[in-house]
Amino acid sequence: MNYVNLGRAGIKVSKVCLGAMTFGREADEETSTKIMDFFVEKGGTFIDTANAYSKGGSEEVVGRWFKKRGNRDAIVLATKVYGRMGDGPNDAGPSRIAIHRACDASLRRLQTDVIDLYQIHRWDPEVQPEETLEALNDLVRAGKVRYIGCSNVAAWQLANPADTALAEGWAG
Repeated sequence: MNYVNLGRAGIKVSKVCLGAMTFGREADEETSTKIMDFFVEKGGTFIDTANAYSKGGSEEVVGRWFKKRGNRDAIVLATKVYGRMGDGPNDAGPSRIAIHRACDASLRRLQTDVIDLYQIHRWDPEVQPEETLEALNDLVRAGKVRYIGCSNVAAWQLANPADTALAEGWAG
């Protein structure tokens, strides 16, 4: 397995990342466990999931696997926030309230006290990027998240928010 830096950060990850989107849905827990075991056996160190995958079931499967294997420190864990997790108006999206609630719930499901890479899963034109960035920065400063990122976002959507984060001294 080859290892590379995660973007510009100093953290190293396996060049192959195991996506856990089907865990707890198409792949039952036994199959998911076998997949994760095989991935680690081959040198994989980077697992990605999201709060909305299987309505949190994917994170639960990964969390139980960490607990059984005792290998949390050997894995760079990524998860994402955005998906609808309840019926309430603040149970989805990248607002401050949704991000903070979703992060705490993901930490519980993953049975860990820190997420290595926490990403917004989608762009939301109804939420000011500064609100999202400041909420993510809060999580980094609180020690709940080590690095932040995004998924399914166009480069042009990141230009101004990235400049804002830099100007404010927030996590990049």
